[in-house]
Amino acid sequence: MARLLGIEIPNEKRIEASLPYIYGIGRPTAKKILEQAGIDPDTRTGELSDEQLSQIIHVVNANNIVIEGDLRRELQANMKRLQQINCYRGICHRRGIPVRGQRTKTNARTRKGGKRTVGVERNPNAKKGKV
Repeated sequence: MARLLGIEIPNEKRIEASLPYIYGIGRPTAKKILEQAGIDPDTRTGELSDEQLSQIIHVVNANNIVIEGDLRRELQANMKRLQQINCYRGICHRRGIPVRGQRTKTNARTRKGGKRTVGVERNPNAKKGKV
């Protein structure tokens, strides 16, 4: 496996498909990086020379693309700031409900978790017969 910016990316895939393994780089960004580095997007990652790999790293650093730990830290800081200033989005983050204006009366199960029902448990010592 090739190692770019401290992240292992698969050798057998095209470089255009391998770059999105790095957190913060998606398909469009990968295309731009390869275009600026002058590398054919169809070449396999394992076939790249050390010079081409360093060219990719240089383009990522030159364009100030925030990736991996720095990006995660930045997103976490943004969320913490929203929660501290008590804005609506921060409150939604804190409660674990959808943040972008979706309805929550129905749906939103992914964000809110499983359905909670209040039911009655039958007493195991109760008499048998009609309920």
